[in-house]
Amino acid sequence: MKAWWKPSSLFLVLMLAAPALRAQSILPAHFGAWTANVSMPAPPETTGEAKDVFTEAGLESAETRSYSNGAAPVAVTCYRFHDSSGAYEGYTYVLGPQATGSARATNADAIDGKNHRAVRIGNIVVVVENAGALAAGDQDLLSRQIRPKADKTPPPPIPNYLPDRDLLAGTVRYALGPAAFRAALASLGRAEYSGITDAAGFSSGAETIFARYQTSHANAVLLLIEYPTPQLAGLHWKHLEQALPPGAKQNGTSIERKGSLLAIVLAPSSAAYATRVREAVNYETQVTWNEPTHTITDPPITSVVVKIIMATGAFMLVAIVFGVAFGGVRVLLKALFPGKVFDRPEQMDVLQLGLSSKRINSRDFY
Repeated sequence: MKAWWKPSSLFLVLMLAAPALRAQSILPAHFGAWTANVSMPAPPETTGEAKDVFTEAGLESAETRSYSNGAAPVAVTCYRFHDSSGAYEGYTYVLGPQATGSARATNADAIDGKNHRAVRIGNIVVVVENAGALAAGDQDLLSRQIRPKADKTPPPPIPNYLPDRDLLAGTVRYALGPAAFRAALASLGRAEYSGITDAAGFSSGAETIFARYQTSHANAVLLLIEYPTPQLAGLHWKHLEQALPPGAKQNGTSIERKGSLLAIVLAPSSAAYATRVREAVNYETQVTWNEPTHTITDPPITSVVVKIIMATGAFMLVAIVFGVAFGGVRVLLKALFPGKVFDRPEQMDVLQLGLSSKRINSRDFY
């Protein structure tokens, strides 16, 4: 049989396999006492509605590995997104309504029950199933090995605008596009407001975040939409008011603008609670002047007068020196060399109008 394996064939195989080699092994081979088994099939979150949301968020790769340490296995799924904003969108999407922990972009680590845990590390989201089997510190060891492979871009600031009081952590939903926006409305029980999706202005660079607020007697869903400029916020404010479903204002839904941010309370239990939630939004516009500055101070009037006198005296002194030098040199040369340097008659003449017949002699002037 003729051998087909040639150096050129090997090079072609390596070239075809290079993208797969680069895309793999975000998850470590082991962490703590846990050792990885064979890789598992692609996670189910990459199909259906989740596929639309993850594609919108900029999903680049996904992998799942099973780990064991002699006890019950632990399944770990890792999602790599294009940037930290997309990762935060995917992170809030995989959270369940009963999740506890942090929903802030700067410290995203939440636990849904005892068996489901989600962690955002830069542009990477890690989901652990059967997390209750992990010992204390195992999650930190896993995150520490993944962190060097994550992007260091800063997270979006909009989650920090959410009020802390009465916030249900598992209900925070971040959306960069219509797919995640509609999914958030459905998961929070506000699907009737899906008509405002097109008016939100995602094509203008808008980013949105939802959260549910609840007490023993009141509840509301807060929607924050941030735009690149206050002008865009004012423009889409009018569009959103027109896109609200009939009867929304009667139900207490209201929109308020603060600079580039729109705050909308969707179907609150009472108008008073809607006002309380909306007024607690942690957003303030600030103007930062980063150009170099200096303090301008006027000198004393006495100093100004003295400097004027000194400058005038110096100018007069220079004028006297140049005047004496010009006139003195001329007089001296005329005395030493009369009629040879200055006032030479043969090179001088007087312009005459011819009013008389007598010609003017230039010597008569000297």
